[in-house]
Amino acid sequence: MALDATAVRRHHPRKKKVMTLFISSTRSSKRHLLTVAAGIAAVVGIALATAAPASGATATHAKPTVVIVHGAWTDASSFTDVEKVLTKKGYPVLDFANPLRSLSGDSEYLASFLAARTTGPVILVGHSYGGAVISEAGSSDPDVKALVYVDAFVPAEGESVLGLLSSAGPVDPTQLFDTIPYPGAPEGDVDLYLKKEAFGPGFANGLSKSDQASYYAKQRPITFSAVNEEASAAESWKTLPSWYVAGTQDASIPLALQLKMAERAGSTVTQVEAGHLSMVKEPRKVAKVIEEAAHTAR
Repeated sequence: MALDATAVRRHHPRKKKVMTLFISSTRSSKRHLLTVAAGIAAVVGIALATAAPASGATATHAKPTVVIVHGAWTDASSFTDVEKVLTKKGYPVLDFANPLRSLSGDSEYLASFLAARTTGPVILVGHSYGGAVISEAGSSDPDVKALVYVDAFVPAEGESVLGLLSSAGPVDPTQLFDTIPYPGAPEGDVDLYLKKEAFGPGFANGLSKSDQASYYAKQRPITFSAVNEEASAAESWKTLPSWYVAGTQDASIPLALQLKMAERAGSTVTQVEAGHLSMVKEPRKVAKVIEEAAHTAR
């Protein structure tokens, strides 16, 4: 049996009142949502207006990326405390896993790393053999604005790491290295590990016995061909500003040789009372030098 509209109202006297309340409630909810949305939009607008530079003002430039290039017989962990200081101050830091296979190959790999993993200004920091690598790769990327050498080799064209060391005095590899053949090596090439009796007093002097033992255990080997390879003509220190941290107690690279290379490169020199691992012994001083270099890159 069908019911007409009058019957519906007669049988359901509250229906009209309920519908009226529902419609009123819905309109109220919509007004509330519109009010909330307007409030959010206002907050976002204020935030954007605050973040955007005023007309005619210069936006703050991002800090340059610091790329750490470790040397032989260590790894990027030797820069851990330096990195903590830099990241706390807002510097992006990247560690380059230096292959330590050949000077030319390691430098080419660093160039590829910079192209793929960095944007904007870059500060290259090289320790020991890593100094030779950043010298070769620094001119490959126009974003590289400065070089920082830490107890590092700064070879000129035709010079090798081993040749520079030999210029400071006789070097007897048999007293320094354990030699290990590696798969696919060119004829006569080997991996070089520092002997334990040479590592503490010659490479990690000035550190605690426990730190010396730790770094000795995780040392990264370098090939004989890498330390004997002559640098190419890509001497980026001729065109880029550079800084040099020289350990006055360095038993791996004599202080006189460090200062000679730094002077030739026109580097700003900071001397610290430390051995070859200055970044471990004096991380704040090393970080400060990197910051000084970074200020010129903006």
